[in-house]
Amino acid sequence: MALAAGVLFTSCTGKKADVNPLLAEWNTPFGIPPFEEIKLEHYMPAYLHAMEVHRAEIDAIVSNLDAPSFDNTIVAYDNAGALLNKISPVFSSLNSVNASPEVLALAKELSPLTSKHYNEISLNGGLFLRVKAVHDMKDSLNLDEEQMRLLTEMYKGFVRSGAELAEDKKEELKKINAEISALQLAFGQNLLAETDGFKLVIDNEADLAGLSEALKTAAAKRGEKDSIYNGKWVFGLDNPSIIPFLQQSEKRELRKEILNAYLNRCNNNNEYDNKEVIAKLVDLRLQRAKILGFESFADYQLESRMAKTPAAVYNLLNQLWKPALASAKRELADMNQVVKANGDKIDKLEASDWRFYFEKAMASKFNLSDDQLRPYFMIDNVRDGIFYVANSLYGITFTQIENVPLPHSEATAFECKDADGTHLGILFMDMFARPGAKRGGAWCSGFRSQVYKDGERVAPLVTIVGNFTRPSGDKPALLSTDEVETFFHEFGHALASLLKDVRYYGVGGMTRDFVELPSQIMEHWAFEPQVLKVYAKHFETGEVIPQELIDKMEKAGKYGQGFATTEYLAASFLDMDFHILKTIPENLDVLKFEENSMNKLGLISQIPPRYRSTYFSHTFGGGYTAGYYSYIWAEVLDSDAYQAFVETGDIFNKEVAAKFRKEVLARAGQDEAMKLYVNFRGSEPGIGALLKNRGLK
Repeated sequence: MALAAGVLFTSCTGKKADVNPLLAEWNTPFGIPPFEEIKLEHYMPAYLHAMEVHRAEIDAIVSNLDAPSFDNTIVAYDNAGALLNKISPVFSSLNSVNASPEVLALAKELSPLTSKHYNEISLNGGLFLRVKAVHDMKDSLNLDEEQMRLLTEMYKGFVRSGAELAEDKKEELKKINAEISALQLAFGQNLLAETDGFKLVIDNEADLAGLSEALKTAAAKRGEKDSIYNGKWVFGLDNPSIIPFLQQSEKRELRKEILNAYLNRCNNNNEYDNKEVIAKLVDLRLQRAKILGFESFADYQLESRMAKTPAAVYNLLNQLWKPALASAKRELADMNQVVKANGDKIDKLEASDWRFYFEKAMASKFNLSDDQLRPYFMIDNVRDGIFYVANSLYGITFTQIENVPLPHSEATAFECKDADGTHLGILFMDMFARPGAKRGGAWCSGFRSQVYKDGERVAPLVTIVGNFTRPSGDKPALLSTDEVETFFHEFGHALASLLKDVRYYGVGGMTRDFVELPSQIMEHWAFEPQVLKVYAKHFETGEVIPQELIDKMEKAGKYGQGFATTEYLAASFLDMDFHILKTIPENLDVLKFEENSMNKLGLISQIPPRYRSTYFSHTFGGGYTAGYYSYIWAEVLDSDAYQAFVETGDIFNKEVAAKFRKEVLARAGQDEAMKLYVNFRGSEPGIGALLKNRGLK
C-alpha cells in the first residue's frame, strides 16, 4: 500500500525525523522546489516511494474493469508518474550543476532502479493492450487534433519500446536498456572526472606571454583555491579557461600541452577511460535496434524524427561538407600568411595553433579581436538584450525575483509575464563554470513542464545553465562573442518552454531535430546592429558599442565559419558512422574507427572534430545519439524562418512573431514537425539561407 505523499523520513536509528521535503507539498512561491531544505539522504526514499506510487497508478489503469477509453487509459497514463516527474528533475539538476562524489555515487545507485522501473512500464503487456484497444478505435472517438496526436504518439511509443515483442525478447531488451543506461551514466561521470583532473600549472611569469590581464587574474584565482598552487597560475580544460588560453598564449608548447590533454580526455587507459564504454554502447544499441526490427541504431532513432532516414542526414551533411572544408582551407591559408609575415619558424600549423593564428588573421584582415569586443558584452547587459528581444517580439517581460528557493547559490530567478500581465513561468539562470562540480557546456532544462490540470494552466519552471567566464578581479563577467551567442541560444530553448501551450504532457516535446529551431533562431538577433545598440555597452563607461566596431563585426561575421562548420560536421559524421553499423567488429578499436571516419572525409589535420569519441557526450552520454546532426538540420529551418522577419523589412515584425509563437512555440509536439513549420512559413525550406548565413555560398 502506498504511503501518504508527505512520507516521513526515518533515520537509521529508527527515530522519526522530519517530513521528506521532496514528498511534502511545496508551499513555496510559484511551487518552486524547496532546494535549500532537500538533503542528499532524502532522494533515495523519495524515489522509491514515487516509483511505488507510479506503479500503483499503472496497476489501476490495467485493472480497470471498464472498457478502455481515451480518458481512463490515455489521459490516465499521460498523468501517471506525476510525483516521480516532480522529484527527478531536482536530482538531475543537482547531478549536473553541483555534483560531489556522494551525488555521483547516488546517481549510480538510482540509474538501474529507474531504468528497471520505466522498462517495466513500457513493456507492460496489460497496459499496452488497453492503449492498443483505444488506438484501434481511434477513428470512431471524435477526438480533436491534439488528442489524436497524443493517442497515436503514445501508441507508437509503446511499439518502439518493444511492447509487441515476445516475453523472452522483452526480458532481453530490459537487460540491454539497463546496461545502456548505466554505461551512459559512466561515460558522463568519467568525463567530469577527466575534465577536472588536468591542470596546466604555470609558475614562471614569462610563460604567461600574450595572455590578457583578465585571464591571468582568473588563473591566479584558480590557483588560490588549492594551497599547493598558491602563487601560481592554473588553467583547466573548461571552455572559459582553455579557449582564451589557446587564442592568446604565445607559448606554443604550452598550447600543445593543454590541447593534447583536452583532446585525450577519457583516452588515457586509466579508470576514467571511455573507449571500452563506447565499444559496449555501440554494440548494445545495435542489439536493441535489431530486437526492435531495425537494421541499425540510426535507422531506429531516425524513424521518429524529421530526417526519417540516415540517407537524408548524410545527404544534408555531404552538401555542406565540401564548401565548409574549402572555406576552412582558405582560413588556413590566411594563417600561413600570418606565420610567414611574423617570421615564425613553424613548418606546419597544428591544431593547437589554429585559434592563436586565427585571432591574428582576424586582426590582420578586419582589425578586430575578441578583446576589443568583450568590454561591451557584460553578462547582465547581454541578459537585458535578450529580454529586450523577447519583449520586442512577443511583448513578454522578465522581472528578477528575490526570496525564492534557488537550484544553486549562484543562480538567479526571473518571473516571466505575458503582454497582458498574466504569469507565464519562472526562469532560473546559472551561468558560471564550476569545474569538477558542473558538467561542461550549456543547456536548458526545467523543474516543471507546462500543461493543463483541471482546466487551469500549470506554469513551467525553466532553467538555463552555462559555463561562462566568471567576473575577474574588479571586472564583471565579460563574455566572448561565442558565449553571447550561446546565451541567446539557450534562452531560445527557455522561450519554447515558457510559451508552450499544450494540454497533455505527451505532446509537450519537440522531436530531436526540430527542438533546436527555437534556440537557433534566437541567435540571429544577437548581433543585429539595432539590437547591439540596445545592450552592447562598455562595462566601465556605459558607452554604446561604436558603429565602427559594429561594421567590423558585420564584415568579419562569417569569417571563421569554415572552421566552425567543419569541426561540427566532422562530429556529426562521426556520430552517424558509429550508429549506421549493421554489425560490430569484434574488439572494436574506437580510435581507429574515428581515424578512418575522419580520413574518409579528408578532414585536415589542423581541425579535430568538435567532439572526439571519448568525450562525445552528446552521443555517448545519450540525448543526441544518431542525432548530433540536429543542430545543422535545424539551422536549415532557422535560417529560412528568420528570413520571414527579414523579408518584411522589420526583424521585430509582430505579425510574424505571433505566427511563429502560435504555430511553432506554442504547439511543441502537437503535430508533425515539418507540418508545424509549413504552417508558419508556408513551404518547406531549402539550404540556400543556411549557406548564405554561414558564408559558404
